[in-house]
Amino acid sequence: MGKGVFITATGTDVGKTYITGLIVKKLRREGYLAGYYKAALSGTDSVKKSDAGYVKQFSGITQNDETLVSYMYKQAVSPHLASRLEKKPVRLDKVYADYMRVKSQCEYVTVEGSGGIVCPILWEKDKKILLEDLIKEFKLPVVLVADSGLGTINVTTLTTAYLKDRKIEVKGIIMNRFNGSVMHQDNRRMIEELTQIPVVATVKEKEKEIKIGTEKLLSFFA
Repeated sequence: MGKGVFITATGTDVGKTYITGLIVKKLRREGYLAGYYKAALSGTDSVKKSDAGYVKQFSGITQNDETLVSYMYKQAVSPHLASRLEKKPVRLDKVYADYMRVKSQCEYVTVEGSGGIVCPILWEKDKKILLEDLIKEFKLPVVLVADSGLGTINVTTLTTAYLKDRKIEVKGIIMNRFNGSVMHQDNRRMIEELTQIPVVATVKEKEKEIKIGTEKLLSFFA
């Protein structure tokens, strides 16, 4: 049985899928049997055109498409709304079983979340599932993806506070779109001081590799 880590972000379009692809690619190139999983995604009608398809193509993993994601919705809205509109509600037991199947076939599984940490996956009168419920069900630690630009100090600090309040372990923060400017460097310093969580990597736009040691990367998985 393999190990897993959950990748979440400070919001939508921060670069969570891109960073996930870099992580899976590095693991594969280091010779590990790397896997990927996402519970629910919206705004697509095929795996190939989705976040999951991007990670598969970018990283070079050979995992079957049907194992990459459990629920896929055409409408580009939050999963809870898409599932309601398309009458295909997420079931936690299916999500867990699908994740465990990938975990049984791979050494290291990178699980990608949807949107930011407060993302409703299902929100009906008799059943409610938030993204944090998946993390807790999978018993996984988190790596948080944050943008490097203006405003990131506030949103990153608030996100980590939320995760800590929910007793979810944050292994580290990865800052995306990092250009090395005075502001970006100061944002990194302030984030580490305010959250007391290390920035484990900074990633420039369109980088093909993530600059993080293999042992350090493997330590994020549980």
